[in-house]
Amino acid sequence: MMNDAILSRRQFLGQSTQAASAATLASVGLLGLSGAAQAAVSDYKALVCVFLSGGNDGANMVVPLDPVRQAQYARLRGPAGLALSGTGLTPARYSPLMTAPAAGSQSFAFHAALAPIDRWYGQGKVAVLLNIGSLRRPLTKAEYLAGGKAPGELFSHPDQQVQVQSGLGAGSATGWGGRLMDVLGGARALDAVAVGTAGQFVQGASTLANLLPESGGVALNGFNLWPQADGTERMKALQKVLATNTGNRLSNAANQSLADGIALANTLKTATAAPLGTTFPSTSLGAQLKTTAQLIAAHAKLGPGRQVYHVTLGGFDTHGGQAWQHGDLLAQLSAAVDAFQTTLTTTGLDRSVTLFTASEFGRTLSPNASGTDHGWGSTSLVVGGAVKGGLYGEFPDFTLGGPDDASGRGVWIPRLGFQQSGATLGRWFGVSASALSTQVFPGELDLFPRQDLGFMG
Repeated sequence: MMNDAILSRRQFLGQSTQAASAATLASVGLLGLSGAAQAAVSDYKALVCVFLSGGNDGANMVVPLDPVRQAQYARLRGPAGLALSGTGLTPARYSPLMTAPAAGSQSFAFHAALAPIDRWYGQGKVAVLLNIGSLRRPLTKAEYLAGGKAPGELFSHPDQQVQVQSGLGAGSATGWGGRLMDVLGGARALDAVAVGTAGQFVQGASTLANLLPESGGVALNGFNLWPQADGTERMKALQKVLATNTGNRLSNAANQSLADGIALANTLKTATAAPLGTTFPSTSLGAQLKTTAQLIAAHAKLGPGRQVYHVTLGGFDTHGGQAWQHGDLLAQLSAAVDAFQTTLTTTGLDRSVTLFTASEFGRTLSPNASGTDHGWGSTSLVVGGAVKGGLYGEFPDFTLGGPDDASGRGVWIPRLGFQQSGATLGRWFGVSASALSTQVFPGELDLFPRQDLGFMG
């Protein structure tokens, strides 16, 4: 759809229509909120979903160091060269297990590639959500084996991507971030943004998601002329044409939509030109989070409001070559998140923005030669100044065929559902408990006894 941040007129028109929500961008744009939205919130906050596409191996992202699990982990993954130890891990940490059924503590370490994340954890700004995944309700192994209570189409990439991004085990056409915005009644043009790759998370019923390139900028073909004065004159002529009443409602609406898109492009150009004072890594995720940080900085200056963002890091379908591939991906994740969090901290926005990782499923503890197969429960990270750092939930029992294993290969039945983590973030975002139950996670959140996991301050 986009090539070097340049759109054709037809592509730009489609993009503008999506971003403008009918034809209101010119009048609303980034100038402020409607009265209804202002009444809903009194401060600025943003949620950023980093989607790890392909199925992230949580077992090597955060590794338990208690003797029993560590021995099982090393025995199973060691022969394939996938077991991490020594320099492959960050220094050991020890934490109480929050929200676990029984009080206890856990020793653990991050993958060495996540050393920057480990440093933020040391500052109390990272929550680790253990064995989280797609559920429709809390589920025991006996219930799973009896059938009928698990989400459908388990271990399928597209189906479980829909489930995690919608926040519902039954799936939905909208995303839970978009539904948060539906409830709060956002009114700015860029309340819901996917950067780089489309993401269902930011699409609501009335909230229309925007798709921007990694650079954050868009422009029309045919206006980048030399001398620039010629391009400026051509743009003035186009704007004059677009402002003309054609006498045809459809034509007028199309012209207004394109005019709104041009205004949006100018706003994006200004926002993404602002220096951040932080060097982001020269990776795709680094570029996506840099654009996200620039847009957040621009929006936060406008006063009270809410935004949801979606960025993507792909390549986590590690059936082979996992030892190097997964480490490289985690290094990309860690470097980009570190730059993003550093930017938020230096600009005083770290308590206003929360970033979290999500993936469609985890991977089997038991390897297949040099990789792993599709699993279920995995590990998610939540990062931000408003986060109450620590371990939430608990690691599964690492016994193959044990009480947490759905398959005999280390496919962990999740103990935490995406509804619970989403509701925890949603309450911090300003959505009421009743709206979370009836509008954001309808029919499923109320099935979980604990709806706030407590990792947000």
